[in-house]
Formats: sequence, structure tokens, C-alpha cells
Amino acid sequence: MSDFNELAERYIATWNETDPAARRAGIEAIYTADATYTDPLVVAEGHDAIDATIAAVQAQFPGLVFRLGGGGVDAHHDIARFTWELGPQDGEALVVGFDVAVRAEEGRIKAVHGFLDKVPAGA
Repeated sequence: MSDFNELAERYIATWNETDPAARRAGIEAIYTADATYTDPLVVAEGHDAIDATIAAVQAQFPGLVFRLGGGGVDAHHDIARFTWELGPQDGEALVVGFDVAVRAEEGRIKAVHGFLDKVPAGA
């Protein structure tokens, strides 16, 4: 997984995976065991917490899908940044965010620092 574009696409795919076993397999494939995910609403440490965070977001926004935002993935060394959107399959994004991912030497994600740029009221 040396290519950050592929890693970002797989990362987004885990946020869209609704089958718990498949989602967990995806998480274990792209995150180190001690990985962290941090955004303004949550700090998740390790596979269990990251999996629970993704499941909670899916429950809060049923039927919506994540996609990479415009601009692609900007990366250097072992750090990448990219914009993502959450919304209907073919509609306007309800939530927009910006993530910075840090990659471990073996190519998996060891940390994600998330920022929320657009959030619906009451979310």
C-alpha cells in the first residue's frame, strides 16, 4: 500500500462498508493495531474503537455514502491530506470533512486527524 491514493480510497471504503465482518477486515487491513482516529467529536484508539466509531456514524446517517472530495489526495513522506464528503449517492454532501492520515512504515495508517468543515445542524 505504498500509494496514498489507493490507501485513501480503501479508507473511504471502510466508512461505507455496512457488513460488520467485511468492515472489520478492511479496518484490520489498512490500520495498524494501535492506530488512532481523532476528530472534533471522537478519539478512537485501536481497531475496536475505530470500528465502533464507523458503525456509530453509519447509524447516525443511514443510507448516506462517503466519497473523496475534489482535489484528490495531497501527500508527502508518510503524510496525506484529503477532503471527503458524506451525502446521498447522487446528491449534495450533507457533511464535508478534511482528514490528515499518517502512514506507518509497513504502509498501513497509524493515525488520522479529522476536521469537520460542514455539519448539519443537530448532528
